[in-house]
Amino acid sequence: MKRTHTCGELSQDAISGSTTLCGWVDTVRDHGGIIFIDLRDRYGITQVVCDPDDNAAATEVAKSTRPEFVIQVTGTVRARPADMVNARLATGSIEVVGTDVTILNRSKTPPFPLDESKAEKVHEELRLESRYLDLRRSSMQQRLQKRHKMAIAVRTFMDAQEFIEVETPILTKSTPEGARDYLVPNRVTPGTFYALPQAPQQYKQLLMIGGMDRYFQMARCFRDEDLRADRQPEFTQIDVEMSFVDAEDLYGIIDGLLASVMEASGHPVPELPLPRISWHESMDRFGSDKPDLRFGWELKNLAPVFEGTDFKVFGNVLKNGGCVKAINAKGLAGVPIRQIDEWTELAKSHGMGGLAYIRVQEDGSWKSPITKFFSEVEIEGLKSTLEIETGDLVLFAASESALVVNEFLGRLRIETANQAGIIPENEFKFTWVTEFPLFETNEAGRLVPMHHPFTSPLPEDMHLLDSDPAQVRAVAYDIVLNGVELGSGSIRIHDPVQQGKMFDLLKISEEEKESRFGHLLNALAYGAPPHGGIALGFDRLALLMAGGNTIRDVIAFPKNHKGIDLMMDAPSPVDAKQLHDVHIQLDLPPEVEA
Repeated sequence: MKRTHTCGELSQDAISGSTTLCGWVDTVRDHGGIIFIDLRDRYGITQVVCDPDDNAAATEVAKSTRPEFVIQVTGTVRARPADMVNARLATGSIEVVGTDVTILNRSKTPPFPLDESKAEKVHEELRLESRYLDLRRSSMQQRLQKRHKMAIAVRTFMDAQEFIEVETPILTKSTPEGARDYLVPNRVTPGTFYALPQAPQQYKQLLMIGGMDRYFQMARCFRDEDLRADRQPEFTQIDVEMSFVDAEDLYGIIDGLLASVMEASGHPVPELPLPRISWHESMDRFGSDKPDLRFGWELKNLAPVFEGTDFKVFGNVLKNGGCVKAINAKGLAGVPIRQIDEWTELAKSHGMGGLAYIRVQEDGSWKSPITKFFSEVEIEGLKSTLEIETGDLVLFAASESALVVNEFLGRLRIETANQAGIIPENEFKFTWVTEFPLFETNEAGRLVPMHHPFTSPLPEDMHLLDSDPAQVRAVAYDIVLNGVELGSGSIRIHDPVQQGKMFDLLKISEEEKESRFGHLLNALAYGAPPHGGIALGFDRLALLMAGGNTIRDVIAFPKNHKGIDLMMDAPSPVDAKQLHDVHIQLDLPPEVEA
């Protein structure tokens, strides 16, 4: 064997025994001719000592090593002197006296330091170019190990619940799923294309029709969309579908799954069942459909306070059926005026006239351009509703659109909380968000599904499909953790007539129904069971459990913010023959052609 132990394995139990270690040289130190090497692998670090008085040949080889050389060391384990014990290392009480050192491979000087404290200061683009070096850092290895443990926990839990893992195709059909498809040209049939799946949505419904009953998959998904910190063009989701269930059944399964993942990640198991909040309540209280429940600062409705007010800005909005709300950013009265100016511009970008505010001074007085218009009754109402105290900053929003007010204050709630530093770290607050609207309206004024066109309407709202479809709620749900949407799902439509009606409401033509969804509509006609499911973003979950700044930190070989793999230089041009074989002729924009 190349090695008998790993670099994180030896302890005082091994003293006086022999060992052979393999790994990378982390550091080399020459103390008066005695060579100290910190030898590293993914399990830990062991100190190796080579003394010329013990073995001149081994010491000479050790002296020639450099950081990141790959070496093999054979020697004897001994206890470190009491004053030399390193309590930060699992192996810190022992060291290996090297009697044979072999250089297995040499290394050039890395383009950036692999020391944790220094590497974090290196620009991410440089680290992505040499990702294989970045992966040697202990923080990266620990995150990927935790991700692995999470995946094992998922499979173990789902197997115990009688789910079976089924792999669905990667080369599939292009269907409208909300983002652009990645297309793959088909050489055999010119002019036709496969699509990489945005999600296995239709396949997992077809599995239910096929009698699979309980399915899950660690599914690879692909979406050609603009990227940000928590998005990648390719990602992994925990895909789940169940037959003969309602939403309550699914909540119970996913609650248990998340508890298992938390435990496998070394975090406290949350109290079950996980809390729930409707979409309307979430928007009303937190201004978001993915509320962060780790802190308060909820949005407060001020319509009762300003009913009949003489302050025209608020009064006119309320007379027209609009919305006036505020948040109390406690302790932020001292923020500089330039910060309030930035928030005012943000309010204007949301379509409002500006931002009203109150600063509560140290002496208890209110500093504000609007309070002179308030009555004593209104001031007392504000104090009571917002629990105003010395040092508080009250921020108001008013618009004829409640959605505009909620979304703006929801964003401001997060920004002010971050500025105040009140959001606790290492705390996990889950919630289900339920009863989403079935539809939303796009910029063209056309109904589009808020989730996807296979989502079932809430039974008690079914009668509104013909008269007022915009008011219909869906049997749709998201699971949210610390303000991050982890997963989204719904109970599906299993009746082909109802599915056809949904397509009609979405103005999908008969031709498009047949070309894009004919296989599903046909399958639904053969005794489709009631079914529902969810897809959980595994990369996002791993990021929250393992720590890091972006999901790139928990993916071995990610793309950058432009969707580019800097290490492999992908995507890249292909030669003319390859294009000819798949019957493609490029029509590039002039700037790209140049």
